[in-house]
Amino acid sequence: MTDRFFLLFLRLPLVGRVLCIASISIVFFGIVIHFVEPNVFPTIFDGIWWAIITASTIGYGDFVPTTFEGKMVGIALIVVGAGFVSTYFVSLATTAVQRQNAVNEGKVAYVGKKDHMIIVGWNERSRYIIKEMTKLYPRLRIVLIDHTLREKPMPDIHVHFIHGSADQDHILQKAGIDEAHTVIITADPSVSEVQSDMRTILQLIAVKGCNREIYCVVEILTKQQVNNAIRAGADEIIESNYLTGSVLMNTLVNHGISKALSSILTQHHGSKVEFIELPDDLIDLPFSMIIQKFFQDEMLVIGIKKRGETLVNPPFDTKVETGDELLLIRGHYKNKSSNS
Repeated sequence: MTDRFFLLFLRLPLVGRVLCIASISIVFFGIVIHFVEPNVFPTIFDGIWWAIITASTIGYGDFVPTTFEGKMVGIALIVVGAGFVSTYFVSLATTAVQRQNAVNEGKVAYVGKKDHMIIVGWNERSRYIIKEMTKLYPRLRIVLIDHTLREKPMPDIHVHFIHGSADQDHILQKAGIDEAHTVIITADPSVSEVQSDMRTILQLIAVKGCNREIYCVVEILTKQQVNNAIRAGADEIIESNYLTGSVLMNTLVNHGISKALSSILTQHHGSKVEFIELPDDLIDLPFSMIIQKFFQDEMLVIGIKKRGETLVNPPFDTKVETGDELLLIRGHYKNKSSNS
């Protein structure tokens, strides 16, 4: 039995072991002083109270040993008990600092709320996503996975950092992959485009292997790897080079178009582009009537999503059918009313 308790004691963290020793010492000296000077310390509780005050170096002076034996007990308490109490507080502070350093260095697993978002890779796109998402959804929990960072990159924003590569299962488990609702895998700017896409697809396979139901958005740089990303299970693919090239080309043809697109896509500036399900009362109506009905609510319908294919500005006589989704832009005042 004694060996069992000793083993349990050794398994405690350093702070716990020091606290146990300090508590035992205080109780022991409290009991001893009660029997040495029963007139000054009429109860055991009074003795323990005096031991706590003395060991913590506070010294109220409400209980003071008067005999030689009592003073010797006090000296022993100061030498032994105060040392353990001081060690306990130092160990506690050290543990707190080490814990905070471990969190900043990405060594601590995420144990927060469920339905969080995981972002893989640190770059300017990740920085932008984190800043915008925390503005739009302050309660959203975000976990960042990156193998190049040495510590949390944005200490002023509530983001949990995990150091490591997202193609390893234990790193994904530390990020809470089983409870997350979305994963965004960004391209690695430190390697070539082909290598970046290969790494992205490998990370996508690992994510889907850990949680097949999670929604995965991946950034692909080369056209040749788009089909491989689809085969690996990507729910949505962002071809960043293609999108950037399209914007550059349109800017050459129509000067200033990039600012207009940026204004539309930047949600907190007053507009919001989104898909919504087609209301039942609008089934089989032409696209022209759909535009008129939503325009009254300060929403501009710009397209239809049919069987997974998005039609932007389709012919006005196009009929919307069951299962279609509407692509629209919510107006500034509509956003204000909906947020309130």
